Amino acid sequence: MDVAFLYRTLKGMHVLKPLVFRRTPICYCIAWKTKTQRTYQTFCDALIYRKHGPYSEVLKLERIPIPQIDRDDIHVRMLAAPINPADINMIQGTWRTEAVCKANEVIPVANDISVISAATLSVNPCTAYRMLKDFVTLRPGDTVIQNGANSGVGQAVIQICASFGVNTINIIRDRSNLNEMVKKLQSLGANYVITEDMLQKEEMANLFKVVERPKLALNCVGGSSAGNLFYHLKDGSTMVTYGGMSRKPTPLPAKALIFKNIKICGFWMTQWKRNHLHDLTKLTMMVSDLTEMIRRGQLSEPSCTKVPFYDFSKALQATMESYSNKHVLIMN
Repeated sequence: MDVAFLYRTLKGMHVLKPLVFRRTPICYCIAWKTKTQRTYQTFCDALIYRKHGPYSEVLKLERIPIPQIDRDDIHVRMLAAPINPADINMIQGTWRTEAVCKANEVIPVANDISVISAATLSVNPCTAYRMLKDFVTLRPGDTVIQNGANSGVGQAVIQICASFGVNTINIIRDRSNLNEMVKKLQSLGANYVITEDMLQKEEMANLFKVVERPKLALNCVGGSSAGNLFYHLKDGSTMVTYGGMSRKPTPLPAKALIFKNIKICGFWMTQWKRNHLHDLTKLTMMVSDLTEMIRRGQLSEPSCTKVPFYDFSKALQATMESYSNKHVLIMN
């Protein structure tokens, strides 16, 4: 299992957070072996699957042995771990109360941010940060358009863009509490919030009289939702797909590709982290930047429901429900 960890100091202990997998517990160090020290528990509780299938059938709580720690290892106890829909789709089964990892696979994170901010930092905010940094050069006054804007990544995109002085056009599905959701996204810094239906109306032409057409589109939905974004992008812009919640293929209009030279890219945060395990410089810088945004109040702690670890089945079920709040497993 290839892992990398974030750690921070909390009441004199090291706090760590796995980076590679989509489940990202925040945890603290309880043993770091030296020539004369070896203090650790021998078993921990973990959610494990041994075959693919519905999570309610294949995911089991088991008592598993903890590996012996070598000279360069650290033994950590998890404090909190978010559940993302993609976790359930993949069912990697890495939620656990404790783990052992290599000490050289950790980077420091400040101890003055909340456990929830730390536990959720390495997935949604990091995904948003990389997509805004790696594909186009964004300057104040530029515009980003995104669907799924109320998702965890979408909300991070809004806040990071606001800190950069970049405009956001945010697409969400129509819903019974639409006005409430619009106000929430605006409170995070969203410039414009519109529904999927509004995206296809003539009013969009009026919008682009007061704001530049987007040079970057972020797509986590696919299907017609993604296809509609192409018509509003400026020439030479880029669309980045990082999800497919609709489970429908993204249509690629020839006109947009040929005459507008729009580039199509994909992004997966897990793979990015794996590609940079040999050099943690970019990872350290990204975490530092995001932590500073949290300190300045530019990146808020995500709204979430805290669930005791042993009530994991309730959290998993709730995560799959429409318009569900993010659920975070609390280990202690």
